[in-house]
Amino acid sequence: MKRFYLAFLVMGLLSCKNSKKDTEVLENQKPFPYTVTDSSKNRKLSAAMDRSFNHYSNIHPKNNELYTNFKYTELKGFDYNSHDGTVSRRDPSKVIFENGKYYVWYTKRDTPVIPVGAKNAEKSNDTIPSTDWDLSEIWFATSKDGFTWEEQGVAVPRPPKPEVGWRAVTTTDILKWKGKYYLYYQGFMEASGKRGDYCPVTASYADSPDGPWTPAGKVVIENGPEGSWDQYAIHDPYPLVHNGQIYIYYKSAFNRPNPVWVGGGLVTGDNPLGPFKKHLLNPLTSSGHEVTLFPFKEGLGAIVAKDGTEHFTIQYAKDWVNFEIASICELVPVATGPFVPDAFTDTKYGRGITWGMSHFVNAGKPGINPHSILVRFDCDLSLDVDDPEMKTTGIRHDINVYYQQGLSKKQLKRIKKNIHSK
Repeated sequence: MKRFYLAFLVMGLLSCKNSKKDTEVLENQKPFPYTVTDSSKNRKLSAAMDRSFNHYSNIHPKNNELYTNFKYTELKGFDYNSHDGTVSRRDPSKVIFENGKYYVWYTKRDTPVIPVGAKNAEKSNDTIPSTDWDLSEIWFATSKDGFTWEEQGVAVPRPPKPEVGWRAVTTTDILKWKGKYYLYYQGFMEASGKRGDYCPVTASYADSPDGPWTPAGKVVIENGPEGSWDQYAIHDPYPLVHNGQIYIYYKSAFNRPNPVWVGGGLVTGDNPLGPFKKHLLNPLTSSGHEVTLFPFKEGLGAIVAKDGTEHFTIQYAKDWVNFEIASICELVPVATGPFVPDAFTDTKYGRGITWGMSHFVNAGKPGINPHSILVRFDCDLSLDVDDPEMKTTGIRHDINVYYQQGLSKKQLKRIKKNIHSK
């Protein structure tokens, strides 16, 4: 007991001594300079200024290679049946360039009627979808310029019952490996909403991006064991090639019935159809509704949109595993499928991205014409582009953007009640 007391006393004395020394240093140093240089960090700093100098790649966003604005363009060539809600396209894959043109794969729903909603999943049937992605298949399109697209047709149809994906095949992404092409996707065996979104990951393969595609006929990434974070869901498989292996990142939602936590995991393997080994540190990210990654310098960049405490950030993992926030952005694309030229080259120094596809899920109104549309986004997260317009801050949105986020009827009622009660 005496030893513990003495140790505690020594620690307290040292703390006071250090605190006094720090105060003296602060009192004697000059005010923070008006003109910021690299040497400005060689002083005592507040936590915020310390992050600016030592956490991000540059103290100002305009010089941060992993900071960007995002610009959106409506795509040509896709028909949405007058936007009546019966046709929906969403969750684009990475864009690849083959045979002199760009390719993209995506989830397409083309149903006689609009979805009844996840809460009414019991009312769905062979022609009535429960959700926007129910009764969907994987289609693909090609483009010469990335703005005007020509839909080519179904890449992966729903297989016969009871095969994996008989109810819906969705949320695909592409891998090129040793001269062959692999599509990974989620296969539903029941209408989404009946048991959440349980759907294992399966795959199809082909000798050409034009197909034909041969189903693997099995689950290629298994859910985690009972009690683990990914026991119920492995969504959004996203393959890359690194260190001579296939890296497939994915997301899962966990912590139910409490506030849902969305995280990203990783499996690695040597065979595109498995087996795959899960990383021991999973989950690797704590935020983001989808998984979007790209080789950048020695490591891996990540677009983290929606969900979680670190949403709307660009993150970076030099070791492809441990992600840190590199920048905070606005209007971050959702369900992003970027054009990643070095996704499968096993590059040792990634160049980044400048454009890709994403989706808007609110192209219609719930209960009237709900559906999603594909759009193009452009950015500057690249070592090969220097676009100052993409690096500006303080963007002003149209006033209606703010008014559309108005109070709900329930909130107005609460506020008025509190006013009258005082």
